[in-house]
Amino acid sequence: MAFIDTIKARAKADKKKIVLPESMDRRTFEAAAQVLAEDIADIIIIGTEEEVAANSEGLDISKATIINPFTYEKTEEYLNLFVELRKKKGLTYEEAKKTALGDYMYYACLMVKAGDADGVVSGACHSTANTLRPSLQIVKTKPGCKLVSAFFLMVVPDCEYGSNGTFVFADSGLEQNPDPGKLAAIAASSAESFELLTGEKALVAMLSHSTKGSAKHADVDKVVEATRICKEQYPDVTVDGELQLDAAIVPSVAASKAPDSPVAGKANVLCFPDLDAGNIGYKLVQRLAKAEAYGPVTQGIAKPINDLSRGCSAEDIVGVVAITAVQAQAQ
Repeated sequence: MAFIDTIKARAKADKKKIVLPESMDRRTFEAAAQVLAEDIADIIIIGTEEEVAANSEGLDISKATIINPFTYEKTEEYLNLFVELRKKKGLTYEEAKKTALGDYMYYACLMVKAGDADGVVSGACHSTANTLRPSLQIVKTKPGCKLVSAFFLMVVPDCEYGSNGTFVFADSGLEQNPDPGKLAAIAASSAESFELLTGEKALVAMLSHSTKGSAKHADVDKVVEATRICKEQYPDVTVDGELQLDAAIVPSVAASKAPDSPVAGKANVLCFPDLDAGNIGYKLVQRLAKAEAYGPVTQGIAKPINDLSRGCSAEDIVGVVAITAVQAQAQ
């Protein structure tokens, strides 16, 4: 069974309510129709009757729950919740109303915060910043988590490396240039996410252009320090670095460059030193190896709120909905 089919089966076994707030985009409805047909999750779509009619023509979304925020009976409750959550920032009722009704992502997050939904998938029309800002203002960070980061779940066809071609690439969507402490936290969160989604042990490689001192540079020092911090603060995580990509995933290279490493040659979680490397890396693998790329999936938010690439397909949205549902099950 393909990896994403396994995730869909897990989602289907304990269905969760997932909100799709981007009713202004046809892909939302194409994805919703497929999710409902496959019975992967219960879908809530936020939008007016006009928005829904304009973008869902010809698609069967009869099993979806359509919520018009301008007329829904719980809107007042959500707006009051928004004011309460942001009162220290001086948010007024009128500002809350303008924000939540003007940007459905805020409304979706309020539904999750109120316990009326289990997760949100957005980003086909929203930038990452405009997806995460409402999440952090309303849903907040996960207790004990030091930062919110993002990863791509990569499934590479006909690949002998990683976990049968399955990897987590992090951070590939959010944290621009993490310091060693943040990089260590990203590694730990990514290990947890990999194990949740695959059921297999995470082996985390802290990537660099150097392997075990083969190059000297401040960028290398950052990765070395991040590895040290990760081992110290997250002792249950199997992590090693600094490792070049080939040393991290190719056994023959690992035997030569890092023979004593518990990770080299078999890494399935690749922790990149910065967002440039992570973003370029996942897109190279996606385009050149024709890999499936699901994400950016966020980690560190109190409830699963997941982003999409604005170039996503409806099929991509379906995959992220399934992943979001599995994350919600774990809570």
